Amino acid sequence: MNRIRRKVLDDMRLSDDDALEMFASNDLLGIGELAALANHRKNGDTVYFNVNRHINYTNLCVNRCTFCAFSRDRGEDGVYTMALNEILTKATEARDAGATEIHMVGGLHPDLPFDFYLEMLAAIKAACPELHIKAFTAVEIDYFAGLAGLSDADVIEAMKEAGLDSMPGGGAEILNPEVRNRICPEKISGQRWLEVIETVHRAGVKTNATMLFGHVERAADRVDHLAQLRALQDRTGGFQAFIPLAFQPDNTRVPEARGVGGVDALKTLAISRLYLDNFQHIKAYWIMLGLKVAQVSLCFGVNDLDGTVVEEKIGHEAGADSPQALSKTQLIEQIRKAGRVPVERDTLYQVVRSY
Repeated sequence: MNRIRRKVLDDMRLSDDDALEMFASNDLLGIGELAALANHRKNGDTVYFNVNRHINYTNLCVNRCTFCAFSRDRGEDGVYTMALNEILTKATEARDAGATEIHMVGGLHPDLPFDFYLEMLAAIKAACPELHIKAFTAVEIDYFAGLAGLSDADVIEAMKEAGLDSMPGGGAEILNPEVRNRICPEKISGQRWLEVIETVHRAGVKTNATMLFGHVERAADRVDHLAQLRALQDRTGGFQAFIPLAFQPDNTRVPEARGVGGVDALKTLAISRLYLDNFQHIKAYWIMLGLKVAQVSLCFGVNDLDGTVVEEKIGHEAGADSPQALSKTQLIEQIRKAGRVPVERDTLYQVVRSY
């Protein structure tokens, strides 16, 4: 750790071996202290949040990944697909409640044509032009390209014209092919995920990046994942934030999955901050971490608590016991009690208001 400390103090890039050494270390507080220093250099005492709403427009999915408790088959109990007017109602409610962002992802629906997604984007943008639409994962973009017989670039351009503003970072899971084949063999490969995201960035669309951890992956798989994200960010600069997603084992079909404890979550967030030197923001997704761990993570290199969310389905179907929404007041309180400065942002990290 002394060698790593010197590298952090000298603002030197950490190696894969450095990250592996930290994952093997029991010095959680030492790692957290270094991550807090690295974060303070980038973001000071600011902790961001936004007022947003999630819309998971369908859970009908041709992929039935073993780790996913959200997806359903046709005819299965709980399967749903929202009508366009229902989606518009939720978007309008979000706007009227002060949201600046709609976060939309869904299953790979076997019947909806590509034009439906363009119509959905255009209708939301027409009804609520002030809302930023952050929608679709690289997995969905790949699926739409197959539906429409278009290239990734053509799909992205059509979606931009219809109203797409940015994309979340879902679907990355773990990029290592061996692990990926165990938890989501139906899903596009990790290499394909990177390829789609690079095309998205080249089109001028910002995204986030995620990593699903705490199932069957090893520390080396996490470091490999981070390394590939860092390399892509070096090439494109298109990632806004990195979001480690704590695996929720309930109601999934990964019997050997171990889940995530608080120490592992904090260590992973801190190491991510230290290793991903070309990412400005590290986000604690309180839905999957829980509120207490998310708040403590603000002392472990995290500078973003996501947002108000509202009606999150994917993590809760897998057993997340956090609330489905937080108010702006609750988020501000969480941040202040951690000794940090709450700042409401929009999706592109422009300041809406400081508190």
